[in-house]
Amino acid sequence: MTEPLLDSPQASGTAPPAARDFRALMSTFPTGVAVVTTVGPDGRPWGMTCSSVTSITTDPPTLLVSLRHGSPTLTALQQCSAFAVNLLHQHGRPAAELFSSGAPDRFDQVAWRGGNGLGGPHLVDDAHAVADCRVDQTVSVGDHMVVFGEVFRIERHQPAAPRPLLYGLRQYRSWSAADPSEGDSQ
Repeated sequence: MTEPLLDSPQASGTAPPAARDFRALMSTFPTGVAVVTTVGPDGRPWGMTCSSVTSITTDPPTLLVSLRHGSPTLTALQQCSAFAVNLLHQHGRPAAELFSSGAPDRFDQVAWRGGNGLGGPHLVDDAHAVADCRVDQTVSVGDHMVVFGEVFRIERHQPAAPRPLLYGLRQYRSWSAADPSEGDSQ
């Protein structure tokens, strides 16, 4: 059994950090950028930029995404029980910004493909790879819904080794080519 640390919030009665302080902390942790897409029951595509993407297990292959409660993308995803995680490449920044803007016509401004049993629309010009997922389970945490998706298909859109789009310190960047002498750490 683990006991709380003496200086833990539970032990000291300290209030949790303010949301702005937590956002500032997490901005120092660079992450990949994805657009989570789905299709509503009426066939309308939905999507939003998401940096909260994590691989959970390889057997079965499962991803975790975290989407804000009240998001129309989350509502459509829950209704159809499927979604796609579009991993953006270095030239995908305009798509990342568009899908975080809330613009109602975002799918009119990007090239995408859907249908054929896909989990959600594929952003064919902006994503280097897409994972189509079936919703396995969801967990409500604070103002977000954590969605576990079992991957049923992976599609690569870029034949060459892509440079992924990254976000950190409130800036977009791409992965730089590694120096061959900087191989695996020991």
